[in-house]
Amino acid sequence: MRVFVTGATGFIGTAIVQELINAGHEVLGLARSDASAQKLIDAGAEVHRGDLEDLDSLRRGAAQVGGVIHAGFIHDFTRFAEVCQVDKIAIETIGQILAGSDRPFIVTSGTALVSPGKLATEDIKPSVNPGWPRASEQSGDSVGAASVRLSPSVHGDDDKHGFIPILVNIAKEKGFSAYIGEGLNRWNAVHRLDAVHLFRLALENAAPGARYHASAEEAITVKSIAEAIGKQLNLPVRSVTPEAAAEHFGWFAHMAAIDCPSSSKWTQETLNWHPSHSTLLADIENGVYTQ
Repeated sequence: MRVFVTGATGFIGTAIVQELINAGHEVLGLARSDASAQKLIDAGAEVHRGDLEDLDSLRRGAAQVGGVIHAGFIHDFTRFAEVCQVDKIAIETIGQILAGSDRPFIVTSGTALVSPGKLATEDIKPSVNPGWPRASEQSGDSVGAASVRLSPSVHGDDDKHGFIPILVNIAKEKGFSAYIGEGLNRWNAVHRLDAVHLFRLALENAAPGARYHASAEEAITVKSIAEAIGKQLNLPVRSVTPEAAAEHFGWFAHMAAIDCPSSSKWTQETLNWHPSHSTLLADIENGVYTQ
């Protein structure tokens, strides 16, 4: 298949491109800059110049291919509502080009806010959270796309901007690695290479409107993550009270406190997806984030 990939030079997208090419697909990657274009050429992909706010470039890209993976997102939390709207319009624009065909369209979402405090499963379809207005999968529903929901931690080599690097940087800044309260709230996690394998399987087998969970590990306590980080940095590990969390973690306090276990049982059974790469704690303990 010839596949148009947005976000093709990001942490996830780079690995998606390689996964697709290794499986015999051809990739048309969206590139905003000369550096991104060269990165795609070096990977063996074809370059399509444009960006998520250039709707004509998205239309031209989608018109040339047999399927689309939308892995792009503008990670600017200073204008989060605005970039969520950009994401929504980009998905709808691509979807309009694919409408009426059987060409698969995969959008990227997350597991964290599916059902906080309870085990998230693929059949749960939450409404958009006003406090977190990213609506990728809901926008995807409107154009017949399927969604891959990523874990809060997609970990592995070259992870520079994910949630674990944020916790590591806060620990270095504050002089200790922290968790909130008892630290028994849970995240789910997936290795980047397992996640991108799921993107390919979803592309090749997707049912419109389906949700697939890239959750290799259902539940890891934030306390255990903090302890692993503290050990690697040789820093003490401490609890902070819920009242002090905002001061300690800043804007990240909400994610540090969230309880979001997630099952991928249906995804594994449906797509024959079997995560096989290292666990989150193993990556931390092996120095992936601290060397």
